[in-house]
Amino acid sequence: MPSRDDVQYAMETTRVLLTPDRRIDTFGDTSFEFLVLSEPMDSVGTVCVRTGSLEAVRPRLVRPDRFDSIEMEGFDERARERFDRLVSKMREAGHSLAFLQYGFRFSRGKVVEERVHTSLDEVRAQVLEDARKRGNPALAIIEGVDDVWEVSLFKFVLEMIEHSMPINGFDFQRRGLL
Repeated sequence: MPSRDDVQYAMETTRVLLTPDRRIDTFGDTSFEFLVLSEPMDSVGTVCVRTGSLEAVRPRLVRPDRFDSIEMEGFDERARERFDRLVSKMREAGHSLAFLQYGFRFSRGKVVEERVHTSLDEVRAQVLEDARKRGNPALAIIEGVDDVWEVSLFKFVLEMIEHSMPINGFDFQRRGLL
């Protein structure tokens, strides 16, 4: 189990080197391919290259009248009551409470790991050049931390949500759903 410091370090140092051209589709599922580069701490001059895929399920519009369907798993027995009170206060204050809920499926079985015995700079340059030649609009290239590479992948997921949210919100508004 990674420590808080490990997670914090990975979030701060991870870089998304290539962002997919596409964003999360508003009305359908979206598949992304990823390639995570990292340097194992115990092996100098080695780069770990992990490839796999992520699937973003279409964003779900959650309206205030559907808040009762939000699960409160892992919270104490009074969590629902406190949440409902908060929603009531926000409604009384005139806040719009509709929001978009994003979900991802990550199949770890589809991850392929390869160790390359050369410098990170060389691997990075080669991978980016290959990506440019192939022109895959769904590919993300991420440089992360080896021991917690999943955190690096999660940072990419958060960035994709951040970039997609304005487009998805606009699509929902255009159809009169938000």
